[in-house]
Amino acid sequence: MSLTKRLIIIIPILWLGFLLSISFMEAWLKFQAEGVTQTIGLSIGRLVFGALNKIEILFLIVLLVSSYKRYWRLKQKTLKHILISLFVILLLQTFHLLPILDQRADLIINGENSPTSYFHFYYVFLEVIKVILLSVFAHQTLTKHNG
Repeated sequence: MSLTKRLIIIIPILWLGFLLSISFMEAWLKFQAEGVTQTIGLSIGRLVFGALNKIEILFLIVLLVSSYKRYWRLKQKTLKHILISLFVILLLQTFHLLPILDQRADLIINGENSPTSYFHFYYVFLEVIKVILLSVFAHQTLTKHNG
């Protein structure tokens, strides 16, 4: 099996692992730890989610480059649409939601009042969509390469 085929199989599974462990476990568990205040938790969260975002961008780039010849020109519309959807979601998170959430965290960390908003829920919703997309992508590529 070629390196590009391996990357197309491994990256979505690895990305899925990062999402599940950070977005759906670390994000809320850190606030359960003894001695972790809201300020400390938000500070850790900003750091961790900033790093996760950079890793996700790297994963997407590797997936796009690895799958370009294999899926982009072929009739693999589902996989192509998943890649486009992941690209759009990462754009929204990177350039719209994360800056807003970082600004809100800064306000809270600095002891200022932060107006109520739904941006955190939008971010979580997009994380759920990414989990679904990556699961479908991984399943289809595994089935295609092993079936």
